[in-house]
Amino acid sequence: MSGTSRDVVQAGAVSGGIHFHDQHDTVTRPRQLPRVARIFINRSHELRQLDALTEAQDAQNGAGLCVVTGTAGAGKTALALRWAHGVQERFADGTLYVNLRGYDPGPPIAAYEALRRFLLALGAPAAAMPDDTESASALYRSLLAERRVLIVLDNAAGAAQVRPLLPGAFGCLVLITSRGHLSGLVVRDGARRLSLDTFPEDEAVALLRGLIDDYRSGDTLEQLTELARLCARLPLALRVAAERAVSSPHLSLEEMIEDLRDESALWDALSTGGGADDEAVRSVFAWSYRALPPDAARLFRLLGLHPGPEISLEAAAALAASSARRTRQQLDLLVGAHMVQQSGPGRYEFHDLLRAYAADEAQTDEPEAERRAALVRVLDWYLHSADAAQTLLEPAEEHLALDPAAQGVAPVSFTEYDQAVDWAEREQPNFPSAVRAAANAGMDRHAWLLAAVLWNAKSPSSTVGEWTPLGRVGLEAARRIGEPAGEALLLDDLGFAHTMTNQLDEAAEYHTASFSVRRATDDRSGMATSLNALGLVHRRRRRLREAAAAFLEAEEQFRACGETHWQVVSSTNLALVRFDEGDLADAAARAEHALTLHRTRNDKRSMGNALWILSGVRLDQGETDAALQAAQEAVELALDLRNQTAEAAWLLALGNAQLAAGTLQEALASYHRSAVLHRRLGERSREAQAWRGAGETYHRLGRDREAADFLKQAAATHRELGEDWQLACTLRAHAEAVVGHAPQEARRYCGEAQELTSQYTDARALSLRRYLASLMRGA
Repeated sequence: MSGTSRDVVQAGAVSGGIHFHDQHDTVTRPRQLPRVARIFINRSHELRQLDALTEAQDAQNGAGLCVVTGTAGAGKTALALRWAHGVQERFADGTLYVNLRGYDPGPPIAAYEALRRFLLALGAPAAAMPDDTESASALYRSLLAERRVLIVLDNAAGAAQVRPLLPGAFGCLVLITSRGHLSGLVVRDGARRLSLDTFPEDEAVALLRGLIDDYRSGDTLEQLTELARLCARLPLALRVAAERAVSSPHLSLEEMIEDLRDESALWDALSTGGGADDEAVRSVFAWSYRALPPDAARLFRLLGLHPGPEISLEAAAALAASSARRTRQQLDLLVGAHMVQQSGPGRYEFHDLLRAYAADEAQTDEPEAERRAALVRVLDWYLHSADAAQTLLEPAEEHLALDPAAQGVAPVSFTEYDQAVDWAEREQPNFPSAVRAAANAGMDRHAWLLAAVLWNAKSPSSTVGEWTPLGRVGLEAARRIGEPAGEALLLDDLGFAHTMTNQLDEAAEYHTASFSVRRATDDRSGMATSLNALGLVHRRRRRLREAAAAFLEAEEQFRACGETHWQVVSSTNLALVRFDEGDLADAAARAEHALTLHRTRNDKRSMGNALWILSGVRLDQGETDAALQAAQEAVELALDLRNQTAEAAWLLALGNAQLAAGTLQEALASYHRSAVLHRRLGERSREAQAWRGAGETYHRLGRDREAADFLKQAAATHRELGEDWQLACTLRAHAEAVVGHAPQEARRYCGEAQELTSQYTDARALSLRRYLASLMRGA
């Protein structure tokens, strides 16, 4: 549930911070390399050159940097991945991979986006990352310090895109592929360049033989040599041509060569000066494309319109307005022809050259009306599938009024919670592209609806930082078409996202703006929603009177609107405020009433929230067993939901109860897991609260040096965030840890904590000040 007793939290200084490890030194090591081609011919000289680079790096104890350059389709990615898979065990701290899409039809991956992905993989919080590339790059270099990581940067557009992704650490090695020479990296950064030429004739023929020998016989060396020549001896073109030969075993290779010569002549006539290699590749693509059955060729074209990096079978069926069974047959043909790649069960993607070719063919062969209709269909598929997922992921949230899906669209349906979660996790990389594609195409209604529905249909393990850019695009779309309901909804969603990452000023601005929009349209229920949201912001700031007033008003408005569920949610939030104030009786009564109601609905998320509050109440009332039981049930519910946001928060309650019960190793494991999750989620305040719990536990274990490390870091974070109450609580814990051997230091901590809490007049604050005074007298 929260780890095992073997998971031990240790403090160690790295770049001024502290880190959690277990006693077996097991840490998350990213392994991001994609799979490699089944048949890989020779390139032994190039592989030896890459091996020599690693050996030189080891000898010099430095950071390695190599650029593999070559023309499109030369096999740069295949070489890089083949070599990387062979040496990845030498890199004990993992492998990072990103396709920078420098030559895709769409914009390349920005350096900041690539940094964000890598930082996530290395354990940094997504939502609390630096806002600019330079700061994100500095954090990236810090996290790679003293690590040995292999980093593959595939399809780089240029040195400017790559440079922020270069580590400063010794022991790391970066392998870059690009069609450009990236001379700046060679001159300025000391990169070694490995130029990948087309295959020598014998290796090109060997690849063709390896691909077709099991399926054909009678092909002569001369024929294979001529076919290789027509393919410009480029691996990508050779694979496509070989598949064409395999799929037509009764057609002689000589006939195929004549067809390809005709296609090459056509491209020569139409050439715009793209270079002989480019024209050869396009000739092979066109040769294979024109051999496709009409329905498969149409699907290939339409796939070039899909906005995301990967497409599911069901989304492809919607794109083509076809059945899943028929679409699978066509995709099998395209995979067999090497026109698309199957990336997983029911999942497909393009090589960037083939994506560009498909998009070009769509522009040429598909009327504009059909291109737009295809985009509408696939956006409808995402929208209605997400709406179906919301039913299971966020059952209490009201569904938006959607137009019927376009004809030919069969959205996914879900019967189980885990099915919806799995779908959201698989499709997460496509969501941003879908929303942006809608906005760019002038489909603003699709854009804001998608953004809004995806707030409730995002994977429970995703971070709000992944959704926030979508929310902003959707908000602007709603404003462009004068959709106040959508504007208010997305303002509140953006406010919630900023509250969850401690960006409280921004959160308050969003919720206040939402309230204003809803008041202008006399949306009483919506106004209550915004008031409830503002109450959460006030509570985070420990403005308890304002929070209580907002929750009470929201509760009354929800009651007047007949919305019982949300009335109880506001009451539960008020229970949190009463607990913060020290009014345990009212907090318990509200939480118990909410729990009873939510159990009848089997609303696990709301049940967990009520149990979380009750655990804290019972602990303060001295009922440790009841507190432990409530927290354990809450964490189990979070695990059932696969909801890491809830798990992280409720683990704090479990750690507190375990600490009170004296099960100290279990408490450390809970605080450890909570801190790791909160770091990933970008929730710095609660991460620091987990550090405080770890510090208190170490003090109980008699390990005061480690206790001090954690408590100091927690205090520094709360001080940076301007959280006076949390800082005072941490100073109190630090005073308790040092009072026996450093009484003067303890008195200083107590004095600062008293000053910080002097602004509060509630019962809990008064009790804390009395305790601090007593602790000072005893020091």
